Amino acid sequence: MIPQHPTTFDLTMNSSENLCDKPEEACGVFGIYAPEQDVAKMTYFGLYALQHRGQESAGIATFEGPYVHQHKDMGLVSQVFNETILEELPGNIAVGHTRYSTTGSSRKVNAQPALVETRLGTLVLAHNGNLVNTMQLREELLKTNLHLVTSTDSEMIAHAIAEEVNTGEGWLEAATHAFHRCQGAFSLVIGTPDGIMGARDPHGIRPLVIGKLDSEPIRYVLASETCALDIIGAEYIRDVEPGELVWITETGLASLFWNPQPQRKLCIFEMIYFARPDSLMHNETLYSYRMRLGRTLAQESPIDADIVFGVPDSGIPAAIGFSQKSGIVYGEGLIKNRYVGRTFIQPTQSMREAGIKVKLNPLKDVLWGKRVVIIDDSIVRGTTSRKLVKALREAGAREVHMRISSPPVTHPCFYGIDTDTQEQLIAATKSVSEIATHLEVDTLAYLSWEGMLAATGEDTNGFCSACFTGDYPVAIPQQVKSSKLILEKTNQYAVL
Repeated sequence: MIPQHPTTFDLTMNSSENLCDKPEEACGVFGIYAPEQDVAKMTYFGLYALQHRGQESAGIATFEGPYVHQHKDMGLVSQVFNETILEELPGNIAVGHTRYSTTGSSRKVNAQPALVETRLGTLVLAHNGNLVNTMQLREELLKTNLHLVTSTDSEMIAHAIAEEVNTGEGWLEAATHAFHRCQGAFSLVIGTPDGIMGARDPHGIRPLVIGKLDSEPIRYVLASETCALDIIGAEYIRDVEPGELVWITETGLASLFWNPQPQRKLCIFEMIYFARPDSLMHNETLYSYRMRLGRTLAQESPIDADIVFGVPDSGIPAAIGFSQKSGIVYGEGLIKNRYVGRTFIQPTQSMREAGIKVKLNPLKDVLWGKRVVIIDDSIVRGTTSRKLVKALREAGAREVHMRISSPPVTHPCFYGIDTDTQEQLIAATKSVSEIATHLEVDTLAYLSWEGMLAATGEDTNGFCSACFTGDYPVAIPQQVKSSKLILEKTNQYAVL
């Protein structure tokens, strides 16, 4: 065994105490319509850019006329695909997916895209989000003697569309009717032999953007974030709007609003943490937005200190903003092992207990005898934050002040983020002063609700903030609150 440096901060998930301190994202979706292009390779690079949204599994399906070629497996995008596999995925249309499980467990059978057959040909679907009426929809589908092979809500959406197609409807009409049967959060990319569709739920809880490669011939891209457009040289055109369905075929891009009364409620955590800092939202990079959160935080909760730094990597932009506003010197107090991924995407406590580690090594010569301010974007459970504070003190920090660039997380999310019991959330049961005592920091302050919203510069009603307020835009059935594995507990699906 390699000896450990005594001040290395090991997030070793080897006991029931050690739950990850970050909320877990659901998935990344990508789709492309590009005749005469290597759509499989472009989708590979698009998924690579979206790897932060899910590291459990990855998949790509392509259409070569009416024929579908598909490959999906457990692991990172770079582990699932290679040159040989990509060469076996020809076509003009592709749909791709990276997954973190929020409904259904982490198994190969649940990897996406989902694939179903219809009278009009094969349909493949990639889904980011989470339905809250899964049991109701499942019961409706099973009445037709349908055989479900996964435990995901994504397969149900695909079958709901197929069911409508098989009654005689076209792709658009079928999708529109199926979406009305779905409640919750969904951003979808759907591939058919004729083209690709992109759609969002009426609240637009999860993001979806449109990009364009060239003017002639027609080449469009759909993706969860703009960073996936950048990597393949596509130009960002606009977002798919809440309640909108876009249809991309050889004739171009068409749009309809399947829900004529959308109420925008984008997940505010997309802007605070989930999306990549180089992605655009509301016409600016999230790096700029997160720096603004830090400046607001410094104004609201000033402190005398010698150095400020962020928890790598997500806390860094806010720490820079905090430094700019406060005048406290910004430095690097922690060095991250770049060869370790974002461990929060390991989906279950049993996996965390297997000994998964993230190493953040404090810089002793930077911290020794200093009053330090450490910035993070959120605290969910408080376990790893406490370990971090201990490591900073062992490295010689004289004072440790923690600042959080979002309000306290007090309620679980059911729309595609895996914090599904309130008991897991430290701010749901402790006051700020009690959390400070638990973390063993000298002071602790969160960004205010008002400060967070003011930093967006947008309509404050345009965001889902249920994790901070408990105000859910879509009602949550009690059975959904109990478990993300609700479908598996019925024992009425095929285990493969």
